[in-house]
Amino acid sequence: MNEEKLLELDKVGQSYTSGARTFVAVQDVSLTVQAGEFVALLGPSGCGKSTLLRVITGLQRPTSGAVLYRGRLLRGVNPHATIVFQTFALFPWLSVVDNVEIALKARGITADIRGPRAVELLDRVGLDGFENAYPRELSGGMRQKVGFARAMAVEPELLCLDEPFSALDVLSAESLRSDLLELWTSGNIPTQAILLVTHNIEEAVLMASRIVVMDKEPGRIIADLANPLPYPRRRKEAAFVQLVDQVYGLLAGQTQPEHIEAGTAPGEAGRTRSLPPIAIQDLAGLLEHMNVVATPQIDIYQLAGDLALSLDHLLSLLDAVELLGFATIVQGDVTLTPLGKSFVEAGILGRKELFAARIRRLPIFQWLFALLRAAEPHQLEGSVVKAALELEFPPDAAERQLSALVNWGRYAEVLTYDDSNELLALEPEMAGADLSVA
Repeated sequence: MNEEKLLELDKVGQSYTSGARTFVAVQDVSLTVQAGEFVALLGPSGCGKSTLLRVITGLQRPTSGAVLYRGRLLRGVNPHATIVFQTFALFPWLSVVDNVEIALKARGITADIRGPRAVELLDRVGLDGFENAYPRELSGGMRQKVGFARAMAVEPELLCLDEPFSALDVLSAESLRSDLLELWTSGNIPTQAILLVTHNIEEAVLMASRIVVMDKEPGRIIADLANPLPYPRRRKEAAFVQLVDQVYGLLAGQTQPEHIEAGTAPGEAGRTRSLPPIAIQDLAGLLEHMNVVATPQIDIYQLAGDLALSLDHLLSLLDAVELLGFATIVQGDVTLTPLGKSFVEAGILGRKELFAARIRRLPIFQWLFALLRAAEPHQLEGSVVKAALELEFPPDAAERQLSALVNWGRYAEVLTYDDSNELLALEPEMAGADLSVA
């Protein structure tokens, strides 16, 4: 590998202000990318992967830290980098060849050079014969190939890919990954390094020579792994499976003591623990599946495959079962706890009672109960609760937290919510109860 350093992020941070609060999206990210590397930025939604990509290409200025390209501080748009987005971003009124040429025209390339270069690139990505077609005539995979050709037309040193396969069907995505890898490994691509943003673990292990693993709240790097597997890589090989399993373990983390898992209430010192955005029936389905598996410790990678869950969905469910004390996670394995087993084996009402007992231990619910107890007659408009949550969370996250509080509380039969007037209230029998800890 060429040891020439192209990109360097030095303690990059990105924050923004909402009202009187400042929220940190990305914190102290330091990263280098050298010529010859195919680097994957991998992590769940909301960890700041796409934000970093915009910072790297100069489309967004970081709040703190520095971005250096070839040792020079980046100011403005990075002329040596280009992005392929997850949406095709083609001009529908232009032909395929014109969509590629427009990138060259923006760089001041004359028409006599633009045409032949665009045609040659389209041939290179397998679109020979479609030069005069329009985007509406192409499949999703073919439209994304036009996006790759347009990005490569300006011969970027650093090609940035923002989840470029996520909008495609499974077969189209697989085909396009293979095509890109063939171009990269054969040297038939005018770029010195590739930076891929993804939340697909198998995709990262399949394609990248380095996997940078990120976590959220705030967005940060938690691991930087070399991927020594030779191309072409086979998903069924033991070394491939082992690396995928290792990454799942890093992202799932380790179960902490209950007082750490639960976090603190809004307004208190420490990190306010957000509720995972999950449906209760999905949580119950996960626990039921775990209860019938022969081994007490279940490999998280195996769990993802058995249930065909996306990374974000699986991590949210695991987050929820940890928070409720229904399962524990250690070194990439998840184990059902006695509480979790009791939940699975209980009837409908028994599950509700156990769920209610567990959420009453959570500081964020104790905070909400206190708000409602102080109101008269033990009810508040949802907008009031959302405004209070916005002191701890960004507005969109506060909206999600309110929705989770309502859904969890309704299932547990401790809260009611009138959607017509957006009124949140305690269940009548709960108004005089001790709502602190079961």
